[in-house]
Amino acid sequence: MTKALERRQKLRAALIQAAEQMIAERGLAGLKTRDLAREIGCANGAVYNLVADVDELILRVGSRTLLRLDEALTLATNAGEPTPRESLVRIALAYCDFAAENLQLWRALFEHRMETGKLVPDWSVHDQMQLFRHIYQPLAALFPGRSPEELGITARSLFSAVHGMVALGLEQKLVAVPLPALRKEITGLVRAMIDGLIAHDVKGAAAAD
Repeated sequence: MTKALERRQKLRAALIQAAEQMIAERGLAGLKTRDLAREIGCANGAVYNLVADVDELILRVGSRTLLRLDEALTLATNAGEPTPRESLVRIALAYCDFAAENLQLWRALFEHRMETGKLVPDWSVHDQMQLFRHIYQPLAALFPGRSPEELGITARSLFSAVHGMVALGLEQKLVAVPLPALRKEITGLVRAMIDGLIAHDVKGAAAAD
């Protein structure tokens, strides 16, 4: 590796880290390339020699956030040998806790919009979709008769329900919910959804007989 390439890689890593810190402190709207350039010690225009554009920079920060979320979800289900049902509860609570502890970075994952006509690159889509395995695996154990497509839909539905509660519960306005109460409500929601899905499958199997 040449010294110039090594310097560029170090500067690029510093840029992404500085952007992550700026979003964490100011929110996505507070991300300014001029401030980032000053922070890492380069010209403003040099930022675009390190990343293609602001979209890529935000997605790179997002991938770092998703990696840490992935680690948090893995840790939540590694302790002991939880049942699939309990694993889903732990995953939901870990998601809620991560969002509360990394609020601005978590919000940025959903607030960011690509420029019109631009597609999210494959590497970013892959980083996002990887997280669904945490939900998919316990669902596959609970519902072995469901097809991969059906399990995928159920996983997304469960995520949407939990994400909606977290998003509203952590909103710093009138609908804000204290974190302990939010965690309790999320636990009840996940258990109720799983119990309902199990009952639905049992009823369907009985009707088929």
